[in-house]
Amino acid sequence: MKKVIIILAIIVVILLTALGLWYITKPEPEEVVDEPEVQEEVKEYTEEEKLALKVDEKMKDMTLREKIGQMLIVSYSGTEYNDELDTLLKDVKPGGFILFSDNISTYQNTTEYIKNVKNTASIPMIIGIDQEGGRVQRIKALADANVITIPSMLEVGRTNDEEISYKVGKILASEIASFGVNLDFAPVLDVFSNPNNTVIGDRAFGVDYQSVVKMSLPFAHGMQEENIIPVYKHFPGHGDTAADSHVELPVVNKTKEELYQNELIPFKNAIDDGAQAIMVAHIALPNVTGNYLPATLSKEVITDILRNELKFDGVVITDAINMGALANNYNLEEICEYSINAGADCLLMPKNPVETVNTIEKLINENRISEEKINEAVTRILKLKYKNKLDEERTLDYNNIGKQENIDVINSI
Repeated sequence: MKKVIIILAIIVVILLTALGLWYITKPEPEEVVDEPEVQEEVKEYTEEEKLALKVDEKMKDMTLREKIGQMLIVSYSGTEYNDELDTLLKDVKPGGFILFSDNISTYQNTTEYIKNVKNTASIPMIIGIDQEGGRVQRIKALADANVITIPSMLEVGRTNDEEISYKVGKILASEIASFGVNLDFAPVLDVFSNPNNTVIGDRAFGVDYQSVVKMSLPFAHGMQEENIIPVYKHFPGHGDTAADSHVELPVVNKTKEELYQNELIPFKNAIDDGAQAIMVAHIALPNVTGNYLPATLSKEVITDILRNELKFDGVVITDAINMGALANNYNLEEICEYSINAGADCLLMPKNPVETVNTIEKLINENRISEEKINEAVTRILKLKYKNKLDEERTLDYNNIGKQENIDVINSI
């Protein structure tokens, strides 16, 4: 019995010794550390990226016909907003509307007219006008306000005073903005180099490109100060012509090199200055293009020179497609096919907007115009609209018309 007890004691000692050794050598439990929460990084978008996203979202929601409509800037005769106009705008859904003197009556009627035009659209509309000064002043038709008479741009140019030009642009823009206009087909960048040129003449800032550059850009800056989009015209230069493109096709026999030494310089400066919209003229340049296609229908002029060489990425607007230089020489299918494939984004003043939409849709279905071309054009148009906040309500102020301080500036010229 004594031996059994001794053996058990030995076993207990061995077990206790082994347990002690295990306890001493056992690994320490890993300390549980609370991991900090990983917050998902919030991307900060630049204004340019936000604009692109907004345009992309809108593009996804648009039908093909709606996109085609955005490429048209339409007109309508008369001062009364009527059922015919309402139906036209709702059927076509145009990207813009251009006002003429015969749309303007009293201030209240005109602002109401523009408001009704805008209200037909789910996408903000361009409300454009030809208000250059001199002999092109549409709002002079206003019946119940003292609209300021703006001198011709040639008179403004002769002051050789950039500050004066800036103020004139600002005054002109403040008056048209008071109606709800947001875009002006001005300034004229043509160089008045041909004394027989009656269609441009005193609409130009000068007889040499230096004067045109010096005086046109401040004028445009003044317009932008009043939230009016300037449309620089008439690319690639309508100054050295004798024929009137409203009636017939003017021909400029200069080479590309000669254009780069004169006519194209004001446009290059405007593009470098941030131009967002340029109007292309109905003029033929056979020594540049090798044919008599008007610039508005020419890929060599719009895509090769304006887009690729001068690096313009804004909106290209044709001069009015109902003008004689086009309408007397080309049918609607040809005008739409050639101009869009050439790189034009907006077709100004189609004679029949509904037929024009149908024609462009037909050309797409026949693979004569690609949908990619349409998408590129509409992307640029929407970018122009949203960048300039045309979707935001603007305050219209009748008191901006005929301000004495502005009259004093004009009288000093």
